[in-house]
Amino acid sequence: MKVRIRLFAGLRERAGVDQVELELPEQACVRDALAQLHGVTNDVPVVMAINQEYADEDAILQAGDELALIPPVSGGSQVQARVYARVTDQPIAVDPMLDFVRDPAAGALVTFHGVTREVEQLEYEAYAEMAERQIGEIVAQALERHGLCAAAAEHRTGVVPRSDSSVVVVVSAPHRGEAFTGAREIIDRIKAQVPIWKKECGEWVPGNVPSP
Repeated sequence: MKVRIRLFAGLRERAGVDQVELELPEQACVRDALAQLHGVTNDVPVVMAINQEYADEDAILQAGDELALIPPVSGGSQVQARVYARVTDQPIAVDPMLDFVRDPAAGALVTFHGVTREVEQLEYEAYAEMAERQIGEIVAQALERHGLCAAAAEHRTGVVPRSDSSVVVVVSAPHRGEAFTGAREIIDRIKAQVPIWKKECGEWVPGNVPSP
């Protein structure tokens, strides 16, 4: 079967093309494709995506799939390639976050939901651009400090009805201790530092002055 491989930045320059087509056996996985491209990806940490969805090396490929090999982003590191941070005015979709953090090295996956309780709704406002950047920094620091495989955090703005999630944190780690500790650190720091405000029953809820 044929699979199309997309290459970017340094990988594209090494290969001399931005995409290649591989002939692979049926039931081949991402690892098989990487083996054929060893000369291109050698010594470069890459994140893989099949048809624009993150995937690990054991994911099975189908004929006609597009496999993207994504090197570390400019100004970043391999750590940042395993970080997901988002502020959104839409209901939080947890499945993509779970897919993002899955890792062959992970033996534990922890998900935290902060939900509206007791009142009919809460309303959140954020300095969205700054909040998203700060959440990304918090997640990246927890990733490095606790040896997490990957981590994702998403906070919602606008009106959040009772029982809906206003914030979700998902982490994966080799062991449960690191996973629980990393997730706790991320949510605690988001609540303490990120410029997001909450209105309950028409009144802004008092909070902490964020530390720089």
